[in-house]
Amino acid sequence: MRILNALSRPSLSPPTTISPSYLTHHSPCSFPSQKNSPSNPDSRPVSLSSNSSSNGRGMVPSRSVFPTSPALTSSVGDLFEFICSGPLMKKLGFTAETVGESVDKWLQCGGLLCRLFRLNELRLSVPEKARIYHYYVPVFLWCENQISHHKSKFKDGEEIPPLVIGISAPQGSGKTTLVFALEYLFKRTGRTAATLSIDDFYLTAEEQATLRSQNPGNALLELRGNAGSHDLQFSIDTLTSLSKLTKKGMTMKLPRYDKSAFGGKGDRADPSTWPEVEGPVEVVLFEGWMLGFKHLPNEVVKAVDPQLEVVNKNLEAYYDAWDKFVEAWMVIKIKDPNCVYQWRLQAEIAMREDGKPGMSDEEVLDFVSRYLPAYKAYLPTLYAEGPNGMDPDRLLVIDIDEERNPI
Repeated sequence: MRILNALSRPSLSPPTTISPSYLTHHSPCSFPSQKNSPSNPDSRPVSLSSNSSSNGRGMVPSRSVFPTSPALTSSVGDLFEFICSGPLMKKLGFTAETVGESVDKWLQCGGLLCRLFRLNELRLSVPEKARIYHYYVPVFLWCENQISHHKSKFKDGEEIPPLVIGISAPQGSGKTTLVFALEYLFKRTGRTAATLSIDDFYLTAEEQATLRSQNPGNALLELRGNAGSHDLQFSIDTLTSLSKLTKKGMTMKLPRYDKSAFGGKGDRADPSTWPEVEGPVEVVLFEGWMLGFKHLPNEVVKAVDPQLEVVNKNLEAYYDAWDKFVEAWMVIKIKDPNCVYQWRLQAEIAMREDGKPGMSDEEVLDFVSRYLPAYKAYLPTLYAEGPNGMDPDRLLVIDIDEERNPI
C-alpha cells in the first residue's frame, strides 16, 4: 500500500524563504490552541508572526522525518484513518481510495506545514492534526484541482491567465492563516501564487477623511471597512494587470495597506514596501471579509440598520470591481456573526500579553460594531445563494466552529 511506501521517501528539504509582506500588512491569526502539547512546551499559540522576520528571512525549520520503524508505520496508518475521518472529505469528493493513491502528497504537504508552523509532525496534538489534515491540506488539494480545471480550458500554446480564487470569510475566522499556508504550499510545490486582500484596496487616509465628511453621523463609514471605503478602480487595475502576468520575466508590485498608520485609521502603504511578484502567476488568492456580498433591496438592509442604506447603494459597483474576476470561490461559513467579536478580542488580548499595542475591550466592541450590521444583512444571502455569477461546481463552502475548525 502506498501509505507504507511513503515512509521510505527521503526527508523533505528545509523550507525556502517566503516573503512576510502579506502578514506584515494583514493581521495574522493564531494556530489552534496547543495546551499540553509536547510540540509546544510553553503552551502558547503558535503565531504566524513568529515564523517570519522583518528582513525577509525564512522560517526556522524543525527537524522532522517519517522513520521506517514498525511503531511509526502504525502511526501513519492511524494518520491515514484520521485523514479519512475529516469533515471535508465527502464535500471535496475524496474517498479512502483516492487518499491512499495520493498519500505521498498528503504527507508531503502535512510535513511542509509542520515546518512552516514549527510543529513536531510526530507529536501533533489533535487540534494541530485536525487543522493541518482536516483543513489546510484538503483545501490546498481542492485548489490544485481548480487550477487544473482552469488550465484545461486553454489550448496548447495559449497564454493562461492566473486562476483567481476568492476566499470570503469573516474577520478573525482564520482566513489570513489559511491564505498564508496555501501560498506557502504553492511555492514549495513549484507554483507562483499572488495574494491580495480587499484591505489592500482601501481608500487612502485623505480619501477616507473625505468619505467621512460626506457621510456625517454614519458610523459605518466613519472608518475603513464597509462598502464605499475601497478604491474600486484601483482594484480593477490591479486585478487586470495580474491577469496579464503570464510570462517569465514579467513583474508587478502587489499593493498593501498599513493599518497602523494615522493612529490606527490606516493608509495605503508606501509603494516602495509593496512585494513584487514575477510571472507566470498561476493562482491569485484574493480574500476579504465582505467578498461576494450582494446588493439587497433597501427595505431589507434598513430593517437591520438604517445606516446600511448608503453602504448598500455603494455595494452595487463591487461586482465589476471584485467578483467578476473570481472564477473559483471558497466561503468560510460561521454560525453566529457575534463570533467575530470574541475572535477579535482574543487577538487583541494576545497582542497586549506580548507587549504589543492592542485595542482595549471597549475599543474592540466599537470596532466590531461597525461591521456587524453588514454581517447580519448580507451573510444569509451569501450562504444561501453564493456570490454573484459563481459556478456552483466551483464553490466550496466550509462551515467552521468557534475554534475555527471545519465541521
